[in-house]
Amino acid sequence: MKTRTTPPTLPDYLQPGLDLVFVGINPGLYSVRQGHYFARSTNRFWPAFTASRLSRRVRDGLAVERLAPEHDGALLGFGIGFTDVVKRASGNAAELDPADFARWAPRLLQKLSRVAPRVACFHGLTAYRPFLALALGVERRSPTLGPQPEVVGATRLFVVPNPSPANAHFTLTDQTSWYDRLADFLDAR
Repeated sequence: MKTRTTPPTLPDYLQPGLDLVFVGINPGLYSVRQGHYFARSTNRFWPAFTASRLSRRVRDGLAVERLAPEHDGALLGFGIGFTDVVKRASGNAAELDPADFARWAPRLLQKLSRVAPRVACFHGLTAYRPFLALALGVERRSPTLGPQPEVVGATRLFVVPNPSPANAHFTLTDQTSWYDRLADFLDAR
């Protein structure tokens, strides 16, 4: 009898009571091999997050100046989690097809409903649009970056630019500024 194996992916770092959950499109193959979110050195997540006000409590609590991929699991202790819209790893998001989003977006909705973070922050409109349509059933709205009018229970939704180096429209400074806006959004809640 042949057993079906699940391809490797990154674990969800989720638990009830989180202030913030970062939601990526899907895990990259390199990140899966490294076992950490945003592991590629050219990804802007860790440098921008480190430079933002959003990370101050984490940096102080871990007694580090710079946060790196190996800190992803430790962020749970500071009320910050990680997951993805699609849990299937790929070389890049362009390798995903509509069936991936149709399969995984409703599962993300269930996860967010179960753990109920204060805010879920989607990395990029490419991550948020399919969630909006396939999980929340909103198809006639073109979302933009920033706070979203939709909610999942008590969880507010926010979209920042995708920190991938493939998203050349935004600089490291831009990405940091969006995490500062997210910090302000969390502080106002």
